[in-house]
Amino acid sequence: MSTFNVPTREEVSANNQAIFDNLNKALGFVPNLYATYAHSDTALENYLNFSNAKTSLSAKEKEVVNLAVSQVNECIYCLSAHTAIGKMNGFTDEQILELRAGSASFDAKLDALAKLAKNVTENRGRADQQVVENFLAAGYTKGSLIDTIVLVGDKTISNYIHSTTQVPVDFPVAQPLETTTI
Repeated sequence: MSTFNVPTREEVSANNQAIFDNLNKALGFVPNLYATYAHSDTALENYLNFSNAKTSLSAKEKEVVNLAVSQVNECIYCLSAHTAIGKMNGFTDEQILELRAGSASFDAKLDALAKLAKNVTENRGRADQQVVENFLAAGYTKGSLIDTIVLVGDKTISNYIHSTTQVPVDFPVAQPLETTTI
């Protein structure tokens, strides 16, 4: 277990203090994982710019990818955060568990997306050709394929930071997938 602290506003650079202030205004708090990025003078700003960049994926589609990737990477912090965000995007608890498992029986297009995100993550970028073909056949474009892979990378960064630092989860903790009946 790591001994990483979650830095306070007073412990970070002036640039990161301004970002903390903006996060507090937007979210009402600074998530511990974001605060952990602020150990670096540049990583928090760089990550937020990357994470909030334009994409062909909708907010709901982004959550599909975030949940599938975080499950493969076994990141309880990101699973917990994206379970909460997934609910805000209209997914039910049951749908979120299914998305974490890499499928979506309730929506054929989202199913293809979840399967791709899981497959790309499990295979470290070497997606199975049939999974890619199914993704494209579901109505996604080659641009959407690239955007999905970029999002896999985005989420993997946060998964790895939490896996290394083990900072406390400050969202309702997601239930283990193994206890479900999917």
